[in-house]
Amino acid sequence: MSGESKSQKAYRFIRERIDDGRYVPGYRLVLGQIAGELDMSVVPVREAIRRLEAEGLVTFERNVGAQVALIKETEYLHTMQTLALVEGAATALSAPTLTPDHLRRAREVNERMRQTLDDFDPVRFTSLNLEFHAVLFEECPNPHILDLVHRGWNRMKVLRDSSFSFVPGRAHESVAEHERILDLIADGADALDIELCARAHRTATLDAVLAYQADHKHPAPSAAATEPAAATA
Repeated sequence: MSGESKSQKAYRFIRERIDDGRYVPGYRLVLGQIAGELDMSVVPVREAIRRLEAEGLVTFERNVGAQVALIKETEYLHTMQTLALVEGAATALSAPTLTPDHLRRAREVNERMRQTLDDFDPVRFTSLNLEFHAVLFEECPNPHILDLVHRGWNRMKVLRDSSFSFVPGRAHESVAEHERILDLIADGADALDIELCARAHRTATLDAVLAYQADHKHPAPSAAATEPAAATA
């Protein structure tokens, strides 16, 4: 980009990779490696990382170095728990009004999700995931519940949630669970069964993410990958 400083270039380089899921939460940001990729010194890379740290996208831990910030566990937990409840209710309340066309559209979206699994793009998958669920919950006749669902999804965007980027195996399970939800609706199942199925689908993702967080909360430092603390301070 014309007039772009080296620090801005490094910032854009790292930020794009965080946003599109190439640098997943917990990913180690090695200054020398990034500087080499950009053909610059570590100084502008360090400046870019400080800026990202100020924005809450990067954290620095002694003896580990800079890494992409993990989703704040408590906020993620509370948001997903709430979304599981309200989206499950919204889906159950929508079910009686969903037409064969709604179900056809949802199955088409789910099939597109299935097709992404071989060449997995977590950001694209997450976008399709919202499109799928929106077909099922947007007909909810209770505007207060629907508003809470929208707030939950918006909150997930603020948390930079693309859960499937670091628990990709969950994507395969998610597609299969979508089919079970659709089958229940198509069969005219009891509203409570639909609600519980939709709720369990959401909490299964939550459980997978929290398990990942627990395993990666304190990664062991690697002598080859870790730069001295002063280099990124």
